[in-house]
Amino acid sequence: MHDPSGLTITPGDPRDAAVGALLRQSHDLMRTLFPPEDNFFLDTDALCTPDIRFFVAKRGDETLGTGALALREGYGEVKSMFVAEEARGQGVAEALLARIEAEARANGLPLLRLETGDRLGSALRLYARHGFVRRGPFGDYPDAASSIFMEKSLG
Repeated sequence: MHDPSGLTITPGDPRDAAVGALLRQSHDLMRTLFPPEDNFFLDTDALCTPDIRFFVAKRGDETLGTGALALREGYGEVKSMFVAEEARGQGVAEALLARIEAEARANGLPLLRLETGDRLGSALRLYARHGFVRRGPFGDYPDAASSIFMEKSLG
C-alpha cells in the first residue's frame, strides 16, 4: 500500500538488517517495561513461519515500522507492531494496522485479536480508535497482570 506522504506498507522480511534493528528496539523496550514472564513477542524465527504475514512501513529507503498478522484458527492476531521513535505521530501505526486488517479480511478471518501491555498508552489508544474492545485472555496467553487483551470484529 502507498499513500501520498510517501509511506509504503509492503510484505517484509524479519531477517532484513533494518527490520531486525527495529525489532530489537521493540524487544528491548518491552524488557524495560514488563517482567520476562509477561513478554510475549515473537522472535525472528517465529516471524518467518508460514502462518505469519509480516509487513514493513517505509518512507523511501528508511524503515519506520513493523507489524504482523498471525493466522489463527477462526481469527487473526496482531503481532510485532512497532514504530521507530522518530516516526511516531506520523500515521505509521495506523497504516500498518490498516494493512494487517486488510490481510485478515483477504484471508476470510472474522475477527482480529491482540495482546498488548498496560503501560503502552499510545498503543491502547490506537487500537481503541480503530474499533478494538477489551476482552479476556485468548489462545495460549496466561492472564498476566500487565496484559491487555483486545479484539475487533471484521463482520
